[in-house]
Amino acid sequence: MLTASDTAPRPAVADPPPPSRGRRRRRSLAALWPYLLVAPTVVGTAFLLVYPLVRNTVMSFQHFGLGELIRGGATWVGFANYRTVLDDPEFWTVVRRTLWWTGLNVVLIMVLGTLIALMLNKLGKRMRLALMSGLVLTWATPVIAATTIFQWLFQSRFGVVNWLLVKLGFASYRDYTWFAHGGSTFAILVTLVVWQSVPFAALTLYGGLTTIPAELYESARIDGAGAWETFRLVTFPMLRPLFALITSLEVIWCFKCFAQIWVISEGGPNGATTTLPVYAFQIAQSLHKYDLGSAVSTLTVLILLGALVFNLRRMFREEGAQ
Repeated sequence: MLTASDTAPRPAVADPPPPSRGRRRRRSLAALWPYLLVAPTVVGTAFLLVYPLVRNTVMSFQHFGLGELIRGGATWVGFANYRTVLDDPEFWTVVRRTLWWTGLNVVLIMVLGTLIALMLNKLGKRMRLALMSGLVLTWATPVIAATTIFQWLFQSRFGVVNWLLVKLGFASYRDYTWFAHGGSTFAILVTLVVWQSVPFAALTLYGGLTTIPAELYESARIDGAGAWETFRLVTFPMLRPLFALITSLEVIWCFKCFAQIWVISEGGPNGATTTLPVYAFQIAQSLHKYDLGSAVSTLTVLILLGALVFNLRRMFREEGAQ
């Protein structure tokens, strides 16, 4: 039953006052604040990465030599630079050497990094801390400093390696010139790159190992699985995405490796250590053919991008199948 109070008209509720101009300005500034924070990074990335990449690509379609560098006026030549590079047998020799260099380094890095990560997972606290400290110091060593150390180690007359080999009875290594032979120089560079890269792989994989539940390993031991079966059936499946990610990063690191090769051998002797980045630098700086060097650099990026896309597609396909 309705009463008089229920049927009486209720006073209209006044609409809230519109926000003041100062409040609207503060809201707009708050909405823009995240973009303002990331703007320096975006601008820096565009200046240091995007612009050189675009400029390099444009130069690869031009006739750009030393004269054009000084006075300007580069002319367009279309795909002529790419035809010149692709028709050169030396380019394909360098491509095969680069793929061999990258594959060998990545395999060694992943195998040694996995073994060290598994060892870290088994060591006691003090030994683990000591080994991890050594890995971090190795990883933190600047590239040029590490390269100079390896040059000293393998120096012909006063190098530690020759001295140690002679002490062990290998008299033929007295005053042996390691950097005069292509095979030994290549091996030294592989050792250097692997030594610098293993710490990252080992520490990252060790971090992943700590996330695997101990119950899985206990179940594997109860089922009678050995060390290899445990790794194949438990560890690797659980860390498959991490393995794929580290492998992709190591492919990038090894494929574009330049400083170590250039400082030690400049691509020699007789081109035995010339990879695509070194080859592009030699053409551009030594021969002053910046257009051909840009074409080689662009092809290098495309080859690396293709390898990474293939690896990532396989990783996502395996993730979707699980």
